[in-house]
Amino acid sequence: MSRNEPDPSQSVAIIGIAGRFPGASSVAQLWKNLVDGHDAIVTLTDEECLAAGVSPEVLKDPLCVKRAGVLPDIDMFDAAFFGYSPHEAILIDPQQRLFLECAWEALEDSGYIPGAIKGEVGVFGGSGMNTYFTKNILSHGGVYENLVDMLTFIGNDKDYLCSRVAYKFGFQGPAITVQTACSTSLVAVQMGFQSLVSMQCDMALCGGVSLQNPRARAYIYKDGEIFSRDGSCRTFDKDASGIVFGEGCGIVVIKRLEDALADRDHIYAVIRSAVVNNDGLAKAGFTAPSAEAQGKCIAMAHALAGVSADEIGYLEAHGTGTRLGDAIEISGLTQAFRGGTERRGYCGIGSIKTNIGHLDTAAGVAGLIKTALALKYATIPATLHFKEPNPELKLDQSPFRVVKETCCWETGGTPRIAGVSSFGMGGTNAHVVLQEASVQARRSSERQWYLMPYSARSPKAVDLATARLADHIGVFKDLSAIDVEFTLQCGRKALRHRRYVVCSGLEDLSSRLVKENDALAGRGEA
Repeated sequence: MSRNEPDPSQSVAIIGIAGRFPGASSVAQLWKNLVDGHDAIVTLTDEECLAAGVSPEVLKDPLCVKRAGVLPDIDMFDAAFFGYSPHEAILIDPQQRLFLECAWEALEDSGYIPGAIKGEVGVFGGSGMNTYFTKNILSHGGVYENLVDMLTFIGNDKDYLCSRVAYKFGFQGPAITVQTACSTSLVAVQMGFQSLVSMQCDMALCGGVSLQNPRARAYIYKDGEIFSRDGSCRTFDKDASGIVFGEGCGIVVIKRLEDALADRDHIYAVIRSAVVNNDGLAKAGFTAPSAEAQGKCIAMAHALAGVSADEIGYLEAHGTGTRLGDAIEISGLTQAFRGGTERRGYCGIGSIKTNIGHLDTAAGVAGLIKTALALKYATIPATLHFKEPNPELKLDQSPFRVVKETCCWETGGTPRIAGVSSFGMGGTNAHVVLQEASVQARRSSERQWYLMPYSARSPKAVDLATARLADHIGVFKDLSAIDVEFTLQCGRKALRHRRYVVCSGLEDLSSRLVKENDALAGRGEA
């Protein structure tokens, strides 16, 4: 086995991805937005802010920033689909509802059905602070003692995020809720990775979710704090002034590489190593980052992956866009990389936070999803709002160059390898080393026609499924008709309301789905 080939028994394949992000109700839309350089942070109106409880005095302040990355329709949970009554559903934290929905979508993307998976499945994830309980449940419904029954307790405590998924899907592997602040979801991936290579489970769902209530979160900019002056995240730029928060949820389905290859799963990317450590006392204060600890985490990830820093072509940074945080991160990265190379400016670097904001507990998995897709499609999306580097970073003396424009990822024939960092306030650091998957042999077919079935539990839902399938086929151009047909026929649960398309290939399928969607829209049904 050469150095550039991952050990199939000690590496993990990403075989499924799902999520909701600012400006993107699906991973397909997220990838399109990233490639197009779309900024999903929106400016909130005064009316939205007032309705959310922001005082008129705050809105009049010249330093008030009314910008955020928000998710629409988080109140549109399909309770009946998961067997919940309306009463029980309204008592569940929307973060747990969204995590459950994305877990189902991630499994669908992987081509597996709950109840038909061989082996044990683990669930690892975390959620943000539950403001729904204090802002909605306690403020609408009577005295505290009458509200805190068992349904309310289970529906709103973070402890039940992952065990809820395990229960609903019948999974008997580890189900562990993770809480390490901003690094939560990447730590969840590391825990899933370790659980797989130590044979504690055979498949794992890993990720995180973060939603806030009220939704319209205006803030007063204060010099020296973490929030951006203008509501844009300008990672590594000389005008960087801080973060802007976003909402989101991301989940990846992972499996031992040797099993994924044997089962002919679709593989987005391969995880070669995943490492977690903590800053300890090696920093200025509890909330400050540590270049030394971050560098050690990254260097250990390189060593366990069996790769040199010289082989890494892209680094998805934590990249908050704070002057202190960016400088410390580049310092730690440079320390780690200098153990394997003296080259300058060869490794691209960027951060998804410039597109969608800081997703808090879901930030790490958002960066992981971006990087897995970048590896798969040999394309590195632009880091937005970058004009001139912050001179304190000394980028010209480092191995890194900020990716200003979306570009093809050229390697000269060597495997594409990337790193993903996520650092939690308080000191828990995580770093993952990813490699592109080997080209998988396509199933061949001499057939002229393909049968593409899909279904949902309601007429409205099957209309939406038509649109989502059309979007997916339209964005991801590398799919094969026979693979899509196999997944739709064998990797989906057959639900009550069903449709099918007979087509001659994916171009024909896309055309027919678009026509069907247009017809539904014309009848006012979509």
